[in-house]
Amino acid sequence: MEIKTDESFEHLPHAPIVEAVIDIRARAAQKLAESSVRSRLEPSLEAYGFLDSQRQFHGEVKLEPGKPPSQLVRDVGWKGVRFRSSDEKHIAQFNRDGFVFSRLEPYTEWKQFSGEGLRLWNIFRELAQPMAIHRIGVRFINRLQLPPGELRFEDYIQPAPTSPFGMELPFHGFMHHDRLAVPGHPYGINLIRTIQPSTGNGGAGVGVILDIDVFTDQEFELDEAKLVHRLLEMRWLKNKAFFGSVTKKALERFR
Repeated sequence: MEIKTDESFEHLPHAPIVEAVIDIRARAAQKLAESSVRSRLEPSLEAYGFLDSQRQFHGEVKLEPGKPPSQLVRDVGWKGVRFRSSDEKHIAQFNRDGFVFSRLEPYTEWKQFSGEGLRLWNIFRELAQPMAIHRIGVRFINRLQLPPGELRFEDYIQPAPTSPFGMELPFHGFMHHDRLAVPGHPYGINLIRTIQPSTGNGGAGVGVILDIDVFTDQEFELDEAKLVHRLLEMRWLKNKAFFGSVTKKALERFR
């Protein structure tokens, strides 16, 4: 498969993106202490305010003959800190095992989104001094809002869910998860289609969630040019997956 990072895609003024995420896994080589990380980051994050400090938990289910299942939740320690921009549209996570940057709706454009993400990644890199990048993920969560009473999913997504042959029954819900390989490249794609029920407020109909997660688990040494190139390739894959999953009727709603 040929990845064409210079290919242009239609800009959709009303794109259905509710969250865009860049996730870079890179274990800190420097010891990060909960008591000092916040104060070390704040001078570099003038447009951001501290949101919270996060801990990591590990859950186990114990099964014994003749006894009901029991669950054990264990606190495995401090994970990292989160900061939020003053307009509450950007969230940056600085963790012991990597960096995560999120943009909430309305999404603007890739150049602005990735530029801010890479700027904050370099702040994490200076703080944590990781030796390598272990995983990269580019994830876009889309919500296609259907008109009230509309349940013709085939008008909006492709391929649409279908009921068993000979049973023309309406859908109350569906969950479809595809995991795709990209021949000749170190990428995979998780593609999830599901229903988000109506909240019942304001007469809004159900939403179709189109969750596209492009990722690579191929480790490489820190190289800014290589990271930028991989992000561009993953963005191209994300766009191909999106435009190949929605109908012309859906695109009209986003223009």
